[in-house]
Amino acid sequence: MNCRHCHAPLEQVFLDLGHAPPSNAYLDAAALRAPETTFPLRLFACGRCRLVQTEDYAGADALFSADYAYFSSTSRSWLAHAARYADMITARLGLDAASRVVEVASNDGYLLRNFLAAGIPCLGVEPTDSTASAAEALGIPVVRAFFGEELARQLVADGMAADLVCGNNVYAHVPDINDFTCGLATLLKPEGVVTLEFPHLMRLVEFAQFDTVYHEHFSYLSLLTVERIFAGAGLRVFDVEELPTHGGSLRVYGCHEAASHVRSERVDAVLGEEVRRGMDTATFYEDFQGRADGIKNALLTFLLEQKRLGRSVAAYGAAAKGNTLLNYAGVRPDLLPFVCDAAAAKQDRFMPGSHIPILAPGALEAARPDFVLILPWNIADEVREQLAGLAATGTRFVTAVPRLEVT
Repeated sequence: MNCRHCHAPLEQVFLDLGHAPPSNAYLDAAALRAPETTFPLRLFACGRCRLVQTEDYAGADALFSADYAYFSSTSRSWLAHAARYADMITARLGLDAASRVVEVASNDGYLLRNFLAAGIPCLGVEPTDSTASAAEALGIPVVRAFFGEELARQLVADGMAADLVCGNNVYAHVPDINDFTCGLATLLKPEGVVTLEFPHLMRLVEFAQFDTVYHEHFSYLSLLTVERIFAGAGLRVFDVEELPTHGGSLRVYGCHEAASHVRSERVDAVLGEEVRRGMDTATFYEDFQGRADGIKNALLTFLLEQKRLGRSVAAYGAAAKGNTLLNYAGVRPDLLPFVCDAAAAKQDRFMPGSHIPILAPGALEAARPDFVLILPWNIADEVREQLAGLAATGTRFVTAVPRLEVT
């Protein structure tokens, strides 16, 4: 396999999590009696452009199916984050009824609903039928397709060139990152702006967030690498923000090379920090495997000890990161009998690989376990607030990443 950006041979293994099913391939009861497809889950670090990327086995069409079960609007904190962004970018760019906003991977309309309410013309691009239907029910127009340069040309021909193209947590999800980036450039008006949010590889390594690795994440990104990818498509980064979302993300602002947007000092500040930490060297990408193994072993030790002592443990949040953690650790229903999730699309189904049943949150109230393992640690505070009634009667909360913590 060669690098999906610069095509250099890939030789340095960054992380090997064995074999696993796609992390959002939730199962119904009938599927438990059928064979389950798994793929190698291994990451390489490119020695030339430093793009960290999955070994290619699973295609996007197999990962983002019609019944895709991740709905962004399930998280109140994410809805608030989206609303703040919409207000900010509308004011910053002076968007109005004469503008056009296109969101790539618009999911269930969690973001575009804000532009719709403000009277700003918008369009979603979303390949999964389940989430696209939810957005359309809100009145948001959606093109049901994977995004790339060909689709961008078609949209421009249809009069859909954009003043703002936004993509939240999609840049890591595209198998052909060069074609996707060329599509952004094609869709953008001459003075238009693209903003992309994605987990920052620097924070992933700093906080040992190995559970954010799954097949749907084809790429793991630094600003150093994103600048190179943008340049290949005729775009440049002119601003960047560091965000707390998903354990530490970047929001990158891009434009055409010839556009008038002035480069912010924040770009050089983040690039300087990445260089200071050695992200432009091979050394930075070594020894991550041992840290992942330590987290896995600590979780298994905890679960086995609670079982020995006769204490009950359940989990909250049937998140993709939880599937990565549980499958790598080999956790099954004997150690974790059920997971609760607020998303109706996941309830009464089963976690891929581990086959742990997913129940509605009310099951926690009925069971009142001794411990609740919060799998989506990035919204742990929100979950603790939601489950405050359990804490009042003695339930304790557990997170496994970046280290095992019991509160």
